Amino acid sequence: MIDKVTNTYLELVDCELPGFVQGLYLVGSAALDAWQPRLSDIDTIILTASEPTADDLAVLDKIHQSMATRPYFDAVYVPPALATAWPTHQEPVPFVVNGVFRTGKPCGELTPVVWQVFRRYGVRVRGPEIADLDVGVDPGELLRYNLDNLRDYWQASVVENTPHLAALDPAQPLDAETVVWFVTGPARLHHTAATGDIISKAAAANYLAELFPQHADLARRAAAFRAGEPAVFTLSDLREAFDSVNTVADDAWRRFGTRL
Repeated sequence: MIDKVTNTYLELVDCELPGFVQGLYLVGSAALDAWQPRLSDIDTIILTASEPTADDLAVLDKIHQSMATRPYFDAVYVPPALATAWPTHQEPVPFVVNGVFRTGKPCGELTPVVWQVFRRYGVRVRGPEIADLDVGVDPGELLRYNLDNLRDYWQASVVENTPHLAALDPAQPLDAETVVWFVTGPARLHHTAATGDIISKAAAANYLAELFPQHADLARRAAAFRAGEPAVFTLSDLREAFDSVNTVADDAWRRFGTRL
């Protein structure tokens, strides 16, 4: 499936914009050997031959609209001016999330985590070998990004969403992907803060179970869901997932914050 969708994209873009895509690399779950057909998108880094013009952007939009079905072919377009800087502050480049092409907005994928995945695990489909691209990742910047994200995004999301829990039926099954997202996301960041390496969502669930046994049952169920097994999560699971976010974030800052 990954090869089929990727090749479809290359056929379309090479026909419409010959020579524009100089490099294409798989990142995300496809690079981490954790891709699941019913859950995962195809995440890519695309190196372009030039800064895209308005006409180029219109063509790319049309191409991605034609491919806007699951699994989504998501992409970050990196023009030559940025392909040696490897920007990490969400600079506004063309990008695709959930099949939607976006321009003129901060790209949330331009982070030290993405470049660490790219450098260590990226899969070359087209273009120079990744080792020849001199992808730079500053360890201090990687640590700072993960710790800040734990506090400013994940813990802030818990604070924002907790008041809405009162309106939920305790017996009603919840969207499993949402619950698993809260279980696995912070654990991935904790692991990176601890090791400098990047792991998959399923591996992050197992990491959470080992590091914080009080959340082991929920974490193992989340790992099973990521592996393709059916699972039902309810309000009590979401509350525990929120608790795990704070447990993980507070522990990461206590352990690794002194390194900043």
